[in-house]
Amino acid sequence: MPELPEVEVTRLGIAPHVEAQILENIIFRRADLRWPMPRHLSLDLRRQVLLSTARRGKYLILQFEKGSILIHLGMSGHLQILGKNLAAQKHDHVDFVFTHCVLRLTDPRRFGAVLWHPADDGEIENHPMLRNLGVEPLREGYSAEHLAKLIYEKTRQRSTSIKQILLAGEIVVGVGNIYASECLFQAKINPKTGANRIGLERYRALARAIQSILAEAIKRGGSTLKDFLGADGKAGYFQQSYFVYDRAGQACYVCQGTIRHIKQGQRASFYCVNCQK
Repeated sequence: MPELPEVEVTRLGIAPHVEAQILENIIFRRADLRWPMPRHLSLDLRRQVLLSTARRGKYLILQFEKGSILIHLGMSGHLQILGKNLAAQKHDHVDFVFTHCVLRLTDPRRFGAVLWHPADDGEIENHPMLRNLGVEPLREGYSAEHLAKLIYEKTRQRSTSIKQILLAGEIVVGVGNIYASECLFQAKINPKTGANRIGLERYRALARAIQSILAEAIKRGGSTLKDFLGADGKAGYFQQSYFVYDRAGQACYVCQGTIRHIKQGQRASFYCVNCQK
């Protein structure tokens, strides 16, 4: 599933091509993905200027004067900038047609979403999919120290495992399954550890890991395990830097111990038996 780095890589890739450009049409090739799509937008937003692009958690946001389109890439989706005459293929479900290019949403498994938030409904943060999300760890001005204190204060009464806390996205967004395993390894925290058993100092290490790993993943174009491609059609290569994720049974690069694989809430977790006590 595309996580925060992959969505931000996508945003950075499409922004120069579509921001401040006129939207000529939206072509919907099906009625729904995960939820029904706002097909009325093909008329409502025709000839409107795309003011800016943004990201909140794993949602990409296209901002117009009349409101904002939210796009979630689901399990297998990606967006690409293409020429206007390139024919659509089987899994190409939505085209945002601009004056000089097409922004095409491809989603083979159809777990993605295209949603609409009218300007009359207030700030985009009011949208039901966004209003309960945690803080953005890479937002300008937000330090690892602030992030550590926030996680520490909100988890002191929770016995839920720290891995599950990270995946929930209610305290901090963007630390999906892949990056949660990598961040916990860097902070030397076992993914099974109850959140209320972790002290502030170790949360400081985790907060630093979250910021550094997500930032580095963006620089490397995100992770491509199966389907993800950037807006230029190229795969990411952060997966070449994994210390623990998808390395079950292999030797730890740090201590030569064994990387172990467990299931937590139906999700795969990977950790080093020696480094992460």
